Amino acid sequence: MDTEYIRLDGRNIDITLAHKAGATLRNGGTVAFPTETVYGLGANALDPDAVKKIFAAKGRPADNPLIVHVADASDVVPLVKEIPEPARLVMANFWPGPISIILQKSGLIPDIVSAGLPTVALRQPSHPVAAAIIRASGVPVAAPSANLSARPSPTCAQHVRQDLDGKIDMMVDGGICSVGLESTVLDLSGDVPAILRPGGVTPQMLRPLIGEVAHSLGKTDTDCAPKCPGMKYRHYSPKAQVCLVECGSGRAACVENISKEIARLCAESKREGKRVGVLTCAGEGSGAPADIFIACGETPGEYAANMFAALRQFDEQQADIIYAALPFDDEFSAAIRNRLYKAAGGRVVKV
Repeated sequence: MDTEYIRLDGRNIDITLAHKAGATLRNGGTVAFPTETVYGLGANALDPDAVKKIFAAKGRPADNPLIVHVADASDVVPLVKEIPEPARLVMANFWPGPISIILQKSGLIPDIVSAGLPTVALRQPSHPVAAAIIRASGVPVAAPSANLSARPSPTCAQHVRQDLDGKIDMMVDGGICSVGLESTVLDLSGDVPAILRPGGVTPQMLRPLIGEVAHSLGKTDTDCAPKCPGMKYRHYSPKAQVCLVECGSGRAACVENISKEIARLCAESKREGKRVGVLTCAGEGSGAPADIFIACGETPGEYAANMFAALRQFDEQQADIIYAALPFDDEFSAAIRNRLYKAAGGRVVKV
């Protein structure tokens, strides 16, 4: 398959090109496009045959549900059985934006989209390119991240090209994603609101609207169908082994303690003949005997925006093992930790 490549500038959208991408989706094709979180691989959510192409291109397990993207909040109405008041409040205050809401689905949503579950996750992205393409398609768009399954999520078009060139119909380059982490997934299908996947919208931001919100680290029984993406399978992983190094409180002491531990771990890995990388934020581990240092930024927002690109860069520089420093402990950093925990396969060193 030849993948068609087009570029759309979010500040000055070429409507002709947006309609071309929309027509590809409407007619059963697959299109990778940017959102504010990460790049998504879209297909017509109402067409099971089109959705199958997403799973084939990504090598994605069939019991991993997809998030359905809409152009307007009103587009949700025919896709669900009802919209409870908490959902209306979240949609009114955070859509368009980086939060997906799980509701009881209507009969319009094919089982392949929801992995056979009675619920569906829905989101209205804020990225102008995503909004233009979805609106031009005239259909709800199922779109997981536009990468090979288990690989780090793509935050620029080059990441998509690395993973999916020749496997999808069209790729839309809309620049670098601003948030850099997948959306928060909020389950409002039951009696108690619950975050199943942390992201840019935190519990602290939701509590004034809908009250207390239950938390989940995104784990589920391996024999059960996950209720949202990222709950069951290995995710976000570079080829190199990842180890998360963190501590819980006291930023100044935390940076010092993490640095000492990373230095120890790097020396140990070097003795084993490994090429060692350090993913750092505030210079943690800068004195360690590592081969590669990549700084992710000095704030949680910068760390999140740069993290997936950094993990891919370690692969390009042929690291064998990556020690990822996480010196933050705020609610937004729970989303960073969630992704690094999965990238590390649960390998965590606490200091």
